[in-house]
Amino acid sequence: MLIVDDYELRYGDEVAQARRDGRPIVALETTIVSHGLPRPDNLRVAREIERAVRDNGAVPATIGMIGGQLVVGVDDAQLTRLATADDVAKLSVRDLAVAAARGVDGATTVAGTSAVAAAAGIRVFATGGLGGVHRGAPYDESADLVTLARTPIAVVCAGVKSILDVGATLERLETLGVSVVGYRSRKFPGFFITDSGYPLDWSADSPEQIAAMLRAQREQGVHRGALIVANPLPPEEQLDPSLHDQVLLSGLSKLDTEQIAGKAVTPFLLAHFHSATEGRSLEVNVRLILRNAALAAQIAARMAG
Repeated sequence: MLIVDDYELRYGDEVAQARRDGRPIVALETTIVSHGLPRPDNLRVAREIERAVRDNGAVPATIGMIGGQLVVGVDDAQLTRLATADDVAKLSVRDLAVAAARGVDGATTVAGTSAVAAAAGIRVFATGGLGGVHRGAPYDESADLVTLARTPIAVVCAGVKSILDVGATLERLETLGVSVVGYRSRKFPGFFITDSGYPLDWSADSPEQIAAMLRAQREQGVHRGALIVANPLPPEEQLDPSLHDQVLLSGLSKLDTEQIAGKAVTPFLLAHFHSATEGRSLEVNVRLILRNAALAAQIAARMAG
């Protein structure tokens, strides 16, 4: 059974019980399930991500829309529905009300998930990589950035997707007042690769330190934006940097040749990486999201402790 509260959000049984018991909860997105990973890997990986959260002491709250209803903590049948249906909408913040009125099934992006999680009182969110500023298009940027500027949540990620303009994205995050902290590193990760080439001002060495930062933010009451926890892959687990650069260049060239733009850019380039690396990029993607889920659970557990 699902439970409805005053915010018109529905909570799955496990999440509803965790809220009553004061247990740590980690928000998870569904765009990676519906649009980010190929079938049938997407459903298997989604379940593995939830398991990684549970194994590290927290309750997973995978967020999605089922028949126009936002659900915080979809059950396995709903997760399967989002992973296998062909008409699942991709929902950023601006789409939530429209999609609800239309009664559609939808997968929440980083922005959409962050907003819903914050409304549900969830302070920690795990994802793969953030959206950002597109290469060669300084005014084409993800809604993730503005949403994170006004949403008090910790987002554990592997940086921004390396297919984007990482430097411009970091500049925008600074302008928007979004805090970025490296986990055990002063180098900003590049999603598939450990080091994007951009340094960070701050780092944290443990989940306890990150939890302390979140408590300080709440107690000060000054900063209402997100805390991005950039969690790089160990060098031995990254995609080979030279292969990465080669595939990225060929993918960018194909964008021009095939005149692909807008929302189609990111899924096209990720699919190109999957094909050109013979699945190695997918393996890296899975490793990083599982690591992020584990770290997010550890942070949430320290926050609740």
